[in-house]
Amino acid sequence: MTLIKTLLASLIIATALPAVAEDNAPATAMTVYRSPTCGCCGKWIEHVKQHQFIVKDVISDDMDAIKKQHGVPGELSSCHTAIVDGYVIEGHVPAADIRKLLQTKPNVIGLAAPGMPMGSPGMEMGGRKDDYQVVSFDKNGHYAVFADHPAAEKP
Repeated sequence: MTLIKTLLASLIIATALPAVAEDNAPATAMTVYRSPTCGCCGKWIEHVKQHQFIVKDVISDDMDAIKKQHGVPGELSSCHTAIVDGYVIEGHVPAADIRKLLQTKPNVIGLAAPGMPMGSPGMEMGGRKDDYQVVSFDKNGHYAVFADHPAAEKP
């Protein structure tokens, strides 16, 4: 009986490890600027909080000025702008992509999920999920695909 209990306990621990590893990501401070009328921004904030980001939520009536101040190109502009570890996060970028950015530290201004794609974190509405890309952008106006998110994948 002891061997069965030991094997069962080992199985339970082994299946819990991936979830524990995610939860053990270092807590990282993030400031999110958003419009007072945007509901999807609050949902995205909840998403990043679930992935160990500590959020300072700043309501602003002048999002255009914030985006300009932080170098967000107009064509990448979305509903909210976040600053984390010196990087700009524009729109509904999944927390896993932000973690990858913080680990790899590329020479970019930040990441954007242009167009508020359906099914991205904070934009879950019904069963609809669009393919979308997260792009990096730099101070010279160059964009590059940072991550692909096919509709069959859940962020």
